[in-house]
Amino acid sequence: MTSFGKFAVSGGVVGIGTDIAEVDRIRILIDKYSDSFIERTFTSAEIAYCSKKTLPHMHYAARFAAKEAMAKALGAGFSDGVALKDLSVENDDAGAPHAVVSGRALELMHSMGGSKMLISISHTKQLASAFAVMVK
Repeated sequence: MTSFGKFAVSGGVVGIGTDIAEVDRIRILIDKYSDSFIERTFTSAEIAYCSKKTLPHMHYAARFAAKEAMAKALGAGFSDGVALKDLSVENDDAGAPHAVVSGRALELMHSMGGSKMLISISHTKQLASAFAVMVK
């Protein structure tokens, strides 16, 4: 068993996080701030993926929830130098989402003994949810 702060972790799991985002909240932010919100929050790969969708705000909301869930799995949230673009979601050729961790978030993940972040995302027209697991 390994201890991180006040939490003891066994097996290969180093951290977990979950988040729910309201799709309308993300749509309102996109409508209000347009490209500045999108470019400040999402990577070019995320923008390319979401902008091709019929309801892009639904997919942006899912990615926003995933970023929050990954930040929670790191235990730092968006503090200690972790930026929104340090955590992103890309899709493989079959369409399955996978986590991409870079920058300060990657440094923190490695310092905690993590080597990979796993994610699951889901959305409806109203809500988007994500679950992240950081593993050794």
